[in-house]
Amino acid sequence: MNKVFLSGAELTTAQVLQIARYGAPVEITPTARQRLADARQLVFDLVDADYPIYGFNVGVGQNKDKKVFKQFFGEYNCNLIRSHCIGVPPYASDEDVRATMVARLNTMLTGCCGVSPEIPEMYMAMLNHGIHPLIPEKGSVGQADIGLISHIGLAIIGEGNVRMNGREMPSTEAFAKVGLNPLTLGPKDGLAIVSSNALSAGACALLLEDIEELLDLSELIYAMSLEGLNGNTAPLDDRNHALRRFTGQRESAKRITRYLQGSYIYEVDPKKAVHDPLSYRSTPQITGAAREMLAYTKERLEIQLNTTDDNPCLLLEDRQISPSANFDPLNWVLGVESLAIALSHVSKTACMRLIKLVTPNYTNLPRFLAPEVDVLCFATLQKTFTSLDVEIRHLCNPCSMDTFSLAGDMEDTSTNATYAVQNLRRIYRNLHIIFAIELMHATQAMEYRKKLSLGQYTGKAFQIVRKVLPFYKTDRNITQDIQTVCELLQSGELTALIRE
Repeated sequence: MNKVFLSGAELTTAQVLQIARYGAPVEITPTARQRLADARQLVFDLVDADYPIYGFNVGVGQNKDKKVFKQFFGEYNCNLIRSHCIGVPPYASDEDVRATMVARLNTMLTGCCGVSPEIPEMYMAMLNHGIHPLIPEKGSVGQADIGLISHIGLAIIGEGNVRMNGREMPSTEAFAKVGLNPLTLGPKDGLAIVSSNALSAGACALLLEDIEELLDLSELIYAMSLEGLNGNTAPLDDRNHALRRFTGQRESAKRITRYLQGSYIYEVDPKKAVHDPLSYRSTPQITGAAREMLAYTKERLEIQLNTTDDNPCLLLEDRQISPSANFDPLNWVLGVESLAIALSHVSKTACMRLIKLVTPNYTNLPRFLAPEVDVLCFATLQKTFTSLDVEIRHLCNPCSMDTFSLAGDMEDTSTNATYAVQNLRRIYRNLHIIFAIELMHATQAMEYRKKLSLGQYTGKAFQIVRKVLPFYKTDRNITQDIQTVCELLQSGELTALIRE
């Protein structure tokens, strides 16, 4: 696995995925290390000047007017960590914890938080040794994940629990195994650890990569459904999409056309309907819109991953420190919520295609794709995918405006970023199952047409599915079939096919 070099300026969501899910090692660049040292020296210079600075030598929140004396810096910063550990389970997965840590590590390297250089070095060491603090997922209002990522700080000072090699243990025990020691905190360190949207941003980075892969698969599955339907390919004509000038739908149509290359459905068939239902005709437009919203959200999130969200913000070149509200993540949270709505449209369209695919009036195939009149086949499966779609439609309702005025009315706006990301993740998981069910239907329908020539990629995909899922001849446990196809989608075999 190639090492990922972190500079504070070039981290991508794809790299977050490599680090968090596949264990790619990380290394801080020399330039970033020097920036950390310069910023830390500025912190000490400002403290020595005895100018009141939020989170340095005065308190935070409603305690902003309380002075913190130098001899109490260590105790104050540890107490800040302890008092901000307010999250409640469930706990984040190891890969989400890793994504959180790399997201915060990279933003520390901008030099705008003035953190002790030992802290980002500790983040790097914990990532490379597979030491993952227990981080609760609930308790953030999305205006910095202060009540959740504080648990990373608790581990760093030797008071929290971590997971290592699948086992939970005190952080001190894990550190001892790899030759690390808990850290002592200095001025600004506590606030530097807790004041970031790293949990929501890290989890979102992984999710956006997963959604992109699912949208890739959805176009292949749609192509197979269209082949099973014996549908009309005219709506895929690039000349139509070029006139519309929406890049997402044009690229989506091109991909689908590529998958269908060589298919029988391009042959003249006087019995074929001139128009298919909109759920078939409009798929490139709908998937394309989702792709454009995904690109928008990823662009905004990568800004989040490579810039400071610290308050106060260290202005290294000007040798000053300035109060800021850069911890407000609304810019990319709105993208998350818009993407959720876009995926709801994708889900609804897929469900409508499924209903049409088991209706003889549209396919001229057996009802519910059953091989015999006494076989139910997919008759009752409609309840499953429509119930999943109902959940998606509720989960895509925006939550970023549902806020309270907190902390003595100082913190009177927020975004619920973590909740928005968690809702998007639930939408993704439901949609993943819906597409697995569509793939089951598509291959069953294609089975009736396989004496004809299938598309270059749809035909290969059909064979891949048939290796794990046989033709539905007699009634059987469909729950197990769904699980089998979900595992196939997760295996990456179909993704590798279309990314040849």
